[in-house]
Order: sequence, then structure tokens, then C-alpha cells
Amino acid sequence: MLDDRTTAETTWPTAYPQGYAVVDVETTGLARDDRIVSAAVYRLDAQGNVEDHWYSLVNPQRDPGPVWIHGLTSDVLEGAPLFKDIAEEFAGRLADRVLVAHNAIFDWQMIAREYARAETTAPVRQRLCTIALSKELDLPLPNHKLESLAAHFGVVQQRAHHALDDARVLAEAFRPSLHAAARGGVRLPLLECRPLTEWSDSAAAPRVGHQASYRGGSWRPSRRRPPCPHPNPGRFEDGKPLKQGMRVAFSGDTSVERELLEDRAVEAGLHVATSVSRLTSLLVTNDPDSATSKTVKAKAFGTPVVDEAAFTQLLRDVAPAGE
Repeated sequence: MLDDRTTAETTWPTAYPQGYAVVDVETTGLARDDRIVSAAVYRLDAQGNVEDHWYSLVNPQRDPGPVWIHGLTSDVLEGAPLFKDIAEEFAGRLADRVLVAHNAIFDWQMIAREYARAETTAPVRQRLCTIALSKELDLPLPNHKLESLAAHFGVVQQRAHHALDDARVLAEAFRPSLHAAARGGVRLPLLECRPLTEWSDSAAAPRVGHQASYRGGSWRPSRRRPPCPHPNPGRFEDGKPLKQGMRVAFSGDTSVERELLEDRAVEAGLHVATSVSRLTSLLVTNDPDSATSKTVKAKAFGTPVVDEAAFTQLLRDVAPAGE
């Protein structure tokens, strides 16, 4: 088996990124109006070697949420800087690098919203999820928890759910993953990071920076997603798996943030449609009897409908295109 030095010298893929920012954020919760309470970044070079690291507490200006998980009380966070005060330094550590995180969709969404509140954008163009990479490498993991990935590579966790230690653990586990991918000629599962802007259906857009501004609308991506690379295999059939390329539309409220669900669908190889047509493979809604334009069209076209829970289960085993 080639060691890391041999890999770097003889077989390193020229198409791989030139640098990475391994990130972990702890938050007040999982919803769109939750805030970051701490953030950490390990900067790595093109071959996964650590260059430096950075960590900061962040005052969320609200209840800190699950203190029993992240250990950060209101007293600890009271004197911490606001996100807008660390935004520039944080951005400097992300700039021109691929953001790497464990369940990267979540970290990116939280970071992007914080930057939108600060009336700016994070300088991140691509992200890499270490869960997706471990699947590409077919690692024999019992589950996709960070502790399992760490144990596989012999990395010792010291303070689970502390942003700096979680980022360190992930950086140390990412390096051998990256080298394994390079040796195997594996295409890294890089995805586009789309900056977020605030969306509101009110006549006047609410002012960024006030908590009330986020209660009347929801977050929406500021740019369109790239087209799905897979052809549409047709409609979803009950009892069979989803297939890459299927056109999926969403309607109504969801318990998991809509953008998060849509990003999971895109990462699985599905096409997220903004409307329902005869070509739509599936409509996801928790209220199929509502009179929204999408549910009405789905009934008219005979489009299959499933709820959010069923769709989440289906996402776990999406069949590759062509099968």
C-alpha cells in the first residue's frame, strides 16, 4: 500500500482542490432562525496537511439552546463577540478553500445565514461532506457519526461537541480519507455553495439584523442550482426506490428546513423542481389535501405523492441512474 508521501509525489490528482477549510459550528438548534454559538476552522493544504487553526465563541443574542450538548451557557457567551464582529476573520480562513464538514449541508446553511444577517456573503464556492466521502470510499463504518469515522482512522476525540476539537478530529480523519481517494482515483463529492439571501412575501423587505425580520418569511437561495446531470427515469413507483434523475417537487411546510431537504435531494442525484408538471416524478407534501397549485396539479396529472417522513426514508437508498 502506498504511503501518503508516495501518493503525494506520484499519483496526486491534478483536479483536486488546492486547499481546504475544515469547519465545525455549534448552534442554538437546527431551525432557520437558530444561531451559531461557536465556530472553528482548521486550514489544510492541497494534500490535507494542517496549516493553522482558529476558534471563537459567538454571542447568539438569545438562549444558547442545548447546553447539555455544547456546554456553552448564557454566562459563558455573554461577553463573546457577535457574529458580525468575527465575520471578516472567519471569512479570511474560508476564502479560496473548499469547506469541509461532517454533514456539510448543515454547517454551510448555518454559516450562510449568519453572513446574510451580517449583510454579506461567505467566500465559499464549494463544500465537501465527509459523510459523502466515506460513502464514496466505501469505508466499513457502523454508522455515519463523526466518532465512528474518527475511530476508523484511530483519531482520539477529547471533547465531543466542542467546535475546536470536533474540527481537529475531522481534519485528522479527512487527511487519510483524502489520500485514499487520491490513490483510488476517486472523484471528490464536491458541491456548490450558494449564498443565501432573505426572502419575504411582505411588501417591504424586512431589515437584516433584527430577529423579527426572520419570522414572516424564509430563506431562499440567491442563485439557481446547476442542472441535474442524470436523465429523468420517469415517475416514482410505490415499493420501489427513488432513482437518480427523478424530478421531485415540494409543497407546504416541512419539519426539516426546506432548503436542507432540497439539498439532500440534490446530493442524492435527484432533480428538484420548482413546479409540478406531467414530467414530475414525485411530490413531497405533509398536507396532500391542501389546495396549493402543486397539490392540485399533482392530482390532475396523477403524480405520486409521499409525505416528508416517507421521502426521508427513500433518500437513504436512491438507486443510481441507469439501473
